Order: sequence, then structure tokens, then C-alpha cells
Amino acid sequence: MFQFTTIYYRVDEEEKLESFFSHTHLPLAEQLPSLVKSEVSRIAGKPGGESRFHLSYSLYFSTEASFQLSLVSEEGIKLVQALKPWVDAGLIIWYYADTFEEVVKRAGPEVTVEDLLPKTEDVSGQGNHSLSADDAAGI
Repeated sequence: MFQFTTIYYRVDEEEKLESFFSHTHLPLAEQLPSLVKSEVSRIAGKPGGESRFHLSYSLYFSTEASFQLSLVSEEGIKLVQALKPWVDAGLIIWYYADTFEEVVKRAGPEVTVEDLLPKTEDVSGQGNHSLSADDAAGI
């Protein structure tokens, strides 16, 4: 698969960004010929705090050639023309890439934070964690 991704930075006027995305970017992208699927990610944060990014929108094509042909179509030209001022203003970044998907099968049960904490014996003889999950998370 071939992926074209646009990432929106956080801005003070989030409503304008959301309006552009919903009423311009999304409808134009959905008209691209050879589009296989699309994916919207609303960015919740990053390890250690808030992310500088607000939204990621990925478009998937079966091949790089189908993506390139899509961009030179009437719909593709309209999309690029709509996005270009946002790129020039530093409000979005974009990239394209070969992408691969792998389904991972887990052999055992899922691991929890409690499974990783060192255990100590309490007076009742039952295993007890020396730290709680909240302690481990810094809460």
C-alpha cells in the first residue's frame, strides 16, 4: 500500500481548522480516484504530555503509481491547491510513504502494569506489590 498523510498542528482557533478539514479537505480527498481507504486520527497526546499535533489524516492507495495518478487528476489538483496555503503557513505537514501492515498474534495473555511490578510478601503470606499501578504511573 502507499500512504499519503497530512498532519495538522494545534492552533488557537481549532474551530477554523476543524471546519477546513471537515468541509474542504475530507470531501476533496474522498473524491480521489484509486483511493482504497482513509483514516482519521485525533491526536490525544504524546508520552509526557500534550502533543503539538491535533489531527492526522491518512489516505491509502494500492500503489505509488495509483497515488501519483490520483494527484494529477482534477480532484487531486483541487486537493493540493486547497492544502498548499496551509502547508505554506506552517499549519500542516504532509508526507507519503510505502506502508506495510502486519497482524500480530499474541501467544499469551496480555501483560498489565501489576505483572511488571516487583512483588513482596505481606504478613498474611499473600503476594503483594511494593508499588501500586498509580505509583508506577507517577500519579
